[in-house]
Amino acid sequence: MSRVKDILPQRELFYVEESQSVADVVRHMSDLNVGAIMVLKNGELCGVFSERDLMTRVVLPNRNPASTPVNSVMTTDVATIEESATAEEAMECMGVNKCRHLPVTSEGRLVGFLSMRDLMNHELAQKTEELHHMRAYIHGNT
Repeated sequence: MSRVKDILPQRELFYVEESQSVADVVRHMSDLNVGAIMVLKNGELCGVFSERDLMTRVVLPNRNPASTPVNSVMTTDVATIEESATAEEAMECMGVNKCRHLPVTSEGRLVGFLSMRDLMNHELAQKTEELHHMRAYIHGNT
């Protein structure tokens, strides 16, 4: 059974500060090639800003991204998950909370940001490995 800590990509923890403008945040997200980013205030998670937030809370209401602070348009009711949770629990949490990204914690401290894509890639890799083992078994090439 896979745990979130086994799936979590080993990469730098990307985030923005809650006082940054939407334009700066979107530019940073584009540079990182990510669709969502954690928003921190004094080192603590206070929200998540996603492409969906950009579309529904900035573009549609015709707000100026250069003068709009990200904390006024970010999602603040953010679900998190412990790194010891299973992959299945992470998928269930995303489904229940209707989100595709989960900040990951360890003893209350932020340690990562898990995406639905991370979960799907992990699952695909596992299924591919199982398939190779089954083929080897069937063909007697153990």
